Amino acid sequence: MSDLQSWVGGMARRQASLAGSGPAWLGNLRKQALARFVDEGWPTARQEAWRHTSLAALAQQTFSLPDDAAASSPLQRPYTDADEGHWMVFVDGAYAPGLSRVGALPAGVALQPLSDVVASGPDRLEELMGSESDGATPVALNLALAADGAFIHVPRGVALEDPVHLVFIATGRGLASFPRNLVQAEAGSQAVIMEHFVGQGDGASHTNSVTRLALEADAHVTHLKLQHEDTSAFHLGATDVTLQKGSVFTSHSMSFGAQLARHDISADFRGMHGELLLNGLYYVNGRRHVDHQTVIRHSEPACVSREYYRGVLDDTSRGVFGGRIFVAPGADKTDAVQRSDSLLLSRLAKADARPELEIYADDVKCAHGATVGQIDADSLFYLRSRGLDETHARHVLTYAFAAQAVNRIEPESLRRRVIGAIRALAPRGAELGDFS
Repeated sequence: MSDLQSWVGGMARRQASLAGSGPAWLGNLRKQALARFVDEGWPTARQEAWRHTSLAALAQQTFSLPDDAAASSPLQRPYTDADEGHWMVFVDGAYAPGLSRVGALPAGVALQPLSDVVASGPDRLEELMGSESDGATPVALNLALAADGAFIHVPRGVALEDPVHLVFIATGRGLASFPRNLVQAEAGSQAVIMEHFVGQGDGASHTNSVTRLALEADAHVTHLKLQHEDTSAFHLGATDVTLQKGSVFTSHSMSFGAQLARHDISADFRGMHGELLLNGLYYVNGRRHVDHQTVIRHSEPACVSREYYRGVLDDTSRGVFGGRIFVAPGADKTDAVQRSDSLLLSRLAKADARPELEIYADDVKCAHGATVGQIDADSLFYLRSRGLDETHARHVLTYAFAAQAVNRIEPESLRRRVIGAIRALAPRGAELGDFS
């Protein structure tokens, strides 16, 4: 693409400095990842997984990588003193200790900036970091250029009671950031992690984020991603999780911002009796575009996966969902459900859904489905006959549609944050009450 060389030039200079700031294995890994991106470039519509999402607009932008220069205006702290949890804040991809608040942690728990771990104990990252061949080329680009992010380690049998909030603030200013988060949950441990992606500044930004999670036997992790960046932003995100025997992973992906947002989620069962929930909700308006792509690999017997995605589309926006469930030979007694539902608020909005099942085992229960439709005329008439004007009635029905995704979110503190983000999207949102 036209600006690939300008991307590569500046990035190669940054990558060279990063390669020299860690162990040899990490430097070599970064070089291999950048080489892959240079060789393959941005994904194109010729690739099946990207058939409905073009990165041409992103490739034509000129973004620079953040230096040590601070944002031109003071940034707001994204939480209050009354908010519970541990808060790590990153500005344009770099850890901001002055905006962060990490409270007392149980013995053995690590909650650190990735840059500190690279400097002090990088060998513990080697198995978690991934390889240059993972995912699409934006994932490789993240590996090459990730200067910071969060490292979370929860030791065996420890329950991290308070949620961990990872806040990524994009200041605009034509900057690109590449946060990489690594989470290791040892056997029997528990944690709740929420990623917030927000904008506080003027101008387009580009966020390319990767989160990798490794759940050992009987670990329970809840992960919520709330993407609420400026409508001029570009967001490419990937989440990759491995589940060992008896582990439980719950994912909530909420996308309400950016002119182009792409979320790739990959889950791999590597032990029996694992459980997985992928729950997603997005809202797009104007000419914005959002794409969710998921892959669930049932590699072991007797695992359960549930996948529910909902989209609300207005104006001339477009939403895309692609989900693939792969059941390997020998993965008997797999129980998998996948569903995508889209609500069109405009005649010009467009939703694409491509659910897939690929089954090579016997004695399984698998189902998938997708719907695309508009607000039900009978329901609208009923609300108007009860005294609501048409605009308010449409808002009520839209929020009722979204509530099925929101109500799956636990704990309640995370659900309240998502509800607040949704209410901010439409007038009269405060009148709608609770999502129950």
